[in-house]
Amino acid sequence: MTMGNDTTITAELYAYMLAHNPPLGPVQRELVETTYARFPDHAGMQSAEEQAPLLAFLVRLVGARHVVEVGTFTGFSALAMARALPADGTLIACDISQEWTAYGREAWEKAGVADRIDLRIAPALDTLRAMPEEPHIDFAYLDADKGGYIAYWEELVPRMRQGGVIATDNVLFHGEVTNPEASGPAAAIQEFNDHVKADPRMDSVMLTVSDGLTLSRKK
Repeated sequence: MTMGNDTTITAELYAYMLAHNPPLGPVQRELVETTYARFPDHAGMQSAEEQAPLLAFLVRLVGARHVVEVGTFTGFSALAMARALPADGTLIACDISQEWTAYGREAWEKAGVADRIDLRIAPALDTLRAMPEEPHIDFAYLDADKGGYIAYWEELVPRMRQGGVIATDNVLFHGEVTNPEASGPAAAIQEFNDHVKADPRMDSVMLTVSDGLTLSRKK
């Protein structure tokens, strides 16, 4: 089996890549720094810096007006996507933490996009199941508890419009997906990845962006 491009991502190369992507805005940068300062033990839950311009690009690419995020944490990814929405666009952000999302609310206000974000503090499955059942979602970002991924997927897919895209984070789970004895979240991601690959409703491609990102398009 050939490995294809074997480029090693060094710190220097990573910095080069970031320098050639759209830069974070001042509110985004402040939110990243605040998250690492206030929640050092959980800051790894924040989407990687390069994912912010990628998510914004994808939102614009599909012409999204209705976006759903499952797993918001301190609001970094929601901020990136909301900035890419048109003025009348809406992002429904699903999370269960008032504490973490409070930092997102503050950042969204500062960035002038709070009116585009509908934060719903409740179990995400409850929020998703309360949504209209007909296809209406243009773009979704899944980055929450790994054990819930398949259940979230099964609520999202029927509600995606044709051509709508789901981006799913952490699909490589720190490399643990290749471990045949994986357990816990890593095993859940293994099961999820197999589930997505076998789903005839979606075209999917897995990318080695950050901790792995799968893009899935509704047929």
